[in-house]
Amino acid sequence: MPEFAWRAVSASGAVVQGRASAATPAGVLRQLQQQGLTPLAIDDGSAAPAAAPAAVQRRARAAKGPMRAADVLALTSELAIMLRAGLALDKALRLLVDMHPRPSVAALLQQVSEAVKGGAPLSGALAQHPRQFGDFHVSMVRSGEASGQMPAVLERLVAHLERQRALRDSVVSATLYPAILLVVALLSVVGMLGFVVPQFEQLFAEMGDALPLPTRAIVQLSQLFTGHGLLLGTAALAAGWAGLRWLRSAPGAAWWRRTLLRLPLVGPLALRYETTLFARALGTLLANGVPLLTALQVATQTVGSPTLRQALERLPAMVKQGSRLASAAESTGVFAPLALNLLRVGEETGRVGPMLLELATVLDREVETGIKRLLTLVEPVLILLLGVLIAAIIVSILLGILSVNDLAL
Repeated sequence: MPEFAWRAVSASGAVVQGRASAATPAGVLRQLQQQGLTPLAIDDGSAAPAAAPAAVQRRARAAKGPMRAADVLALTSELAIMLRAGLALDKALRLLVDMHPRPSVAALLQQVSEAVKGGAPLSGALAQHPRQFGDFHVSMVRSGEASGQMPAVLERLVAHLERQRALRDSVVSATLYPAILLVVALLSVVGMLGFVVPQFEQLFAEMGDALPLPTRAIVQLSQLFTGHGLLLGTAALAAGWAGLRWLRSAPGAAWWRRTLLRLPLVGPLALRYETTLFARALGTLLANGVPLLTALQVATQTVGSPTLRQALERLPAMVKQGSRLASAAESTGVFAPLALNLLRVGEETGRVGPMLLELATVLDREVETGIKRLLTLVEPVLILLLGVLIAAIIVSILLGILSVNDLAL
């Protein structure tokens, strides 16, 4: 029977850890609950106790890195578990500080803990760190403070963050194979121009203008590559690095998001993805009792596209003037008929929040399906492009060889 290592919180608030044997992690969970412990983590204990030096160094470097989105998700989940177990907020924060292995995260948690001890609400303490905890996160915590249901609100926040991360991960993983194909295509062209074509240069050297035009073009391109390949590679890397830095800046990111929406196949998919973020954020906020105007303002900030954000920023003013949410959303021109119909149903039944969450679930599936369909087009195009490039080089060499044979005859 496998053995698992576990970490949990006792009824007194102390963090305890140990090992247990069970068929599955669910079995360990039941054992801990029977002992009156609140589980924090259950890990497979079958790994070797002594890690390789390289793995230790990697973990050490990761522990010193900045706070990441995964850290925010883990902290929110652990805090929800501790508060659900009945721990006071200050004690739960202190436990998080003591048991977190990353110094940067522990230091930030220490600042949050000190602010809470000084009398600030948790939402106010988190708002002092906007890079790690955005407006949506702070507003959710504030709604939990107002309703007195902080553990339940944090659990909903965790569910929202997990779904958002899952959607983002699915988009990233779906682009891995096309990226690999593109790299293979570039390496193949580099290999042909840098190593294969130069083998025939001496054979073609005496023919001059008698060579076919495609052969001359390939030979000249190969000479340029072999003579200035290092310079060209350095220039390409520098241009790529500068381009990535610009795209990560505010103007570059805004330009990219605007351009992305204009692309013929990718644009509608990107718009649907942004609408998913807005619908899930707004639905989660409304389901936790946040006022509609405040929820609209906060949910709009989760949208990355400047074009879509400008359209959504008109919604609070229109609703404040007495317009219904569905009518105001329709006037923006960015919502699909399905989204508008669900909004109307939500307003008629008084369940706008649940309808928006249902809309986000539907859009999630549509985005994943759209990505798969897009990749079914991209992958064969990349394969065809790779084949055409290699075939063009090979045919150019063969034409040159045939021309040499004709002259020899």
